Amino acid sequence: MTYAVKEIFYTLQGEGANAGRPAVFLRFSGCNLWSGLDKDRDKGPGGCSRWCDTNFVGTDGPGGGKFKSAKELVAATTHHWPSHAVHSRPLVVCTGGEPLLQFDAELAHAFRRAGFNVAIETNGTIAAPEGVFWITVSPKAGSELNIRSGHELKLVYPQPGAEPERFQDLDFRYFYLQPMDGPAVKENTEAALAYCMAHPQWRLSLQTHKLLGIP
Repeated sequence: MTYAVKEIFYTLQGEGANAGRPAVFLRFSGCNLWSGLDKDRDKGPGGCSRWCDTNFVGTDGPGGGKFKSAKELVAATTHHWPSHAVHSRPLVVCTGGEPLLQFDAELAHAFRRAGFNVAIETNGTIAAPEGVFWITVSPKAGSELNIRSGHELKLVYPQPGAEPERFQDLDFRYFYLQPMDGPAVKENTEAALAYCMAHPQWRLSLQTHKLLGIP
């Protein structure tokens, strides 16, 4: 299988339970909910296309390209992990777009053989292969959720049609509300904070990488 990758970069995880942890981010190209093109901002289930702030189109980002095998992609990812980091297990965060359009069992096993823990950030519409260390599901309004258990559920808030009450009984270790970015981010943050205070099952997740000015 050939893997189409937008970018590969080393940074700190900015969101959720692993916030602050160094990781290599592997951003796959493509999504199954919208094209990623500005001309399609008014299309897509539940309107996620109107607020999505991630560029996952093409393979022209730093470290991006088309990789002809799992071995080749793992080698490219390994290149970004500090070679002197002998006292920590490397972490790769596979994201997108929607990584599970491409991420498969062969790639999961290749990463494990190379010593990586593998985290997936997915919209939850496609089942994940075995061998994933950490599964983060971020549901989108208007889409069918096929991953109903995992490590953390991270809900962009507010989303009409994807209210927290719809997901509170699912089998996840952590439940996060992440304020929707954009012109109303201040109001959305206040609303998410108030919801978490009133419903302690939920925790507030902030995009700390944006606050720090890192990728």
